[in-house]
This record gives sequence, C-alpha cells and structure tokens, in this order.
Amino acid sequence: MKQSLSLKLGQSLAMTPALQQAIRMLQLSSTELQAEVSELLDQNFMLEVAEPGSDEAGGDSEVLLTPAERGPDVEQPEPRAEAPELDQPETADDWSLADSGWRDSSGDAERYEYQQANLHESGSLREHLAWQANLSAVDDNVRDMLAHLIDAVTDDGYLEDWDALAERLAGGPTGRRADLDCALRTLQQLDPSGVGARSVVECLRLQLDQLGDEGDDHVRAVAKQLVEQHIDMLARHEADKLAKLVGTDTDTIHAAIACIRSLSPHPGRAFSGEAPDYVVPDVMVARRNGIWQVHLNPEAVPRVRVNRSYAALVRRTERSGEQQTMRQHLQEAKQLVSALRARHDTLLRVAHCIVEAQTGFMEHGVEHMQPLVLREVAERLGIHESTVSRATANKYMLTPLGVFELKYFFSSSIRTTQGGSASATAIQARLKRLIQAETPGKPLSDARLSDLLRAEGMEVARRTVAKYREGLGIPPAHERRRSA
Repeated sequence: MKQSLSLKLGQSLAMTPALQQAIRMLQLSSTELQAEVSELLDQNFMLEVAEPGSDEAGGDSEVLLTPAERGPDVEQPEPRAEAPELDQPETADDWSLADSGWRDSSGDAERYEYQQANLHESGSLREHLAWQANLSAVDDNVRDMLAHLIDAVTDDGYLEDWDALAERLAGGPTGRRADLDCALRTLQQLDPSGVGARSVVECLRLQLDQLGDEGDDHVRAVAKQLVEQHIDMLARHEADKLAKLVGTDTDTIHAAIACIRSLSPHPGRAFSGEAPDYVVPDVMVARRNGIWQVHLNPEAVPRVRVNRSYAALVRRTERSGEQQTMRQHLQEAKQLVSALRARHDTLLRVAHCIVEAQTGFMEHGVEHMQPLVLREVAERLGIHESTVSRATANKYMLTPLGVFELKYFFSSSIRTTQGGSASATAIQARLKRLIQAETPGKPLSDARLSDLLRAEGMEVARRTVAKYREGLGIPPAHERRRSA
C-alpha cells in the first residue's frame, strides 16, 4: 500500500475530563454532592473550605455563584459581583466558589419549615422512567408496551430474559412486534443513559451513542469497536495489542479506554437504596414585596476554593516532578470549581424557568399548575433535554406551599373545552377535591366525575379519570360507599 500525507479540515467536540465531571456533578443530589466534594477535599491539597463570611481571601475572591435570577414579575436586584468566565479564568484567585450571598431574617423560619416537612421516599428507577415515559410522544399501543418494559427493568437498569419477554408481549399480530421495537427504542433513549439494555455490551454502546456531539467522533468509534469486539481484553490493559487489532495508535486506544471508563455498567444503581426521611432543598423560592425570587439554598452549596498560597507557590517554583504534581492538583481543583459553578448555574436557570411557568401554582395552589414538559424548558434555555432531566433529578425546591421535587412541576397536558390545555397534575387535584366533597352515601362514579370535570372546562375521558383516581390511591365508587 502506498503511503501519502494529506491535510483534512474538520470540527469535533472532544468530551474532556472536565466536561465529563460537569455532567456527572449535575445529576448528583445535594447529599451526594456534599459527599463527593468532601472526598475530593481530602485528596487534593489545592482545595480548601471557604468559611461563610470569611474575609481572609479578600472580597473579590468570594465569587457569587450567579446573579440573582429575575422573577416572573420582578426587577432583578443588583448583584454584588459577577462570576468570571468559566473557560478563561484570569488567575487562580478567580477560581473560588463561596457563599451565595442570600441571607435574610426569615431564613431561620423557612429552614425550620422545610426541616419539619416529612417527604416521600425518593423516586425509584421505575418511577423515574415512568415519569419520562408519560411525557414521551408515542401512541397508546407503544405506550402500553413501554409500561410493560419499564416494569421488567431490573434494579441495575437491564432487561433480562429478553426473548421470553418479547414473546409474551409481541406474540400474535406483526404490528405488535413493531410497537415493541418502538417501545424498546423509546426506553433506551430515557435517562439514565444505558437503561433498557439487554447486555453489558449494549448498555455501554447506548451510552456511547448518547454522547452525541459531546465526544470526539474517532475516539467514540474506537471505543464502540472495543466494547463490541474486544471487551474481554479491556481489563488486561493491553493497549499495544488492541491498537494492532483495531488499526489505530495507542494514544487513541488510551483515550477510548478512558471514555469507556467514564460510562456506567449499572445505570440503575443510582436510584437504588432508601431515601432519607428529610431532604435539603437545593432551591428556595420566596415572594418579597410582591416579587417572586429564586435563590440557591446556601446550605446545599459546597463552599470550596483553590488555596491561594499553594496556587502562588506553583507559579513561583521551577519546573520539576514535584511542580508537575502540584500543577496537576491545581488543574483538578480548578476543574472541580468550574464544574460546581456550572452545576449551580444550570440548576438555578432551570428552577427560574419552572417558577416562571408555574407562578399560578405558587400563588394559588396545585389546581393552577400549568402543563410543562422537558422540551419547553430546554428550548427556552437553549440546552438539551437530557441536561434538564439531569438538573431536575433528585433536586428539591422550597416554596411557600412546601418542599417539592423539581420533577413534580412537570406534567403532560389535557385538552380543555375552550381549546386550551390544562396540566394533568391540576386535573388530579380537582378530581381529588370533587371526591372529598361528595356525599358519603352516594359517591360519584368515574363517569359522573368525568362529566363534572368537563363542566369545569376539562375534557377528561372516563378511563382517564379511573387512571388518575387509582394513581391517587382512591378506591372506586362502590368501595367508597361501603366505607362511608
């Protein structure tokens, strides 16, 4: 084969370790984040805790996470300081993450209120998948298949005994097999990435496919080839042999292996385990002087920064092996602070968008909840739907009505008689109100409840009423009559 040199112009976005860390940080709950940061503080001497109210680092180094977000009907207050650009810090002193700066006299009362709120157990993997599936644009047959597949997902996120499961669900007309295939594709596109796989190889391949534009195309292609054809050799770290088999250089192999290591062979395990009885809200919403304001909860924000003395020492020392180690620790510390700042900025933006869309809920209660889906928030903020899903998973918001998981504010829409739409959550609240007000000796049937909701402007079928009633844990009319 004749060898030749050629130039090729192209663009690609490599998924750097910093980007991988930022994505992983975003989906962590506040408790998991605190544990992760605590571990990194022990491992990296360049990081230190920034005590609230401390002036030892100087006023300019106490960087505000992000300016206070503008409320739906509100004039934004002047921020104390502007956060520097994340990708081009001027000095090591700019890399600090300190107190969010929100303190007021009502803080103690609000903190007591949410600490007294005994919340539900955190959602399981199947509940998380069902919530996303409910917002998916698929027909009823595929939705029914999807519900069966979600029930069959194991705690690790896999579909086991696929042949038997497919035979049970799709046995019969050819169309049912097509619906099953569509349901499987839909399931495998949900969060967490890799869920619904039928093998470890498929699980890793799905995660590599869903990296999209976040990774280098060539490295991702090599990683997929390693996973699909040479997964048994990955554990032996035989980079030279793998490079010959794949037909590439060892640097690419090492990059591909690093990419594979960033994946999770057990995508469902993040949802296993018992949730605590009490949670710390990540976001706090309050109405002040007729204005709705959204703030990060200072107690849920890890206060870490780069140690200024050590950072200055790195700049002064000559190049040596020790200095290279210090530079590596300094870079990792900067990446952590950048990832934390990006996480909190995204969370605050998503929370602000939710509050802006759900002002009616904040002011009047759950019956005024508006329909909202991930795509609307993603389009409004200019980010991907998966980013919104990660930002809302296991995150909580303190409102005047109590503490709610951010996912609670998302619901599908139901057509109204006036041609508009209403939130499914609001309809469930009105359905519960109607049942609570019924005559004990003459409970309302599902058909009668459907008529009453239609009279209030909501076009809800009888079977939909039955589904909502069962979801609320309310027995049918004949059972309610006996218990009255």
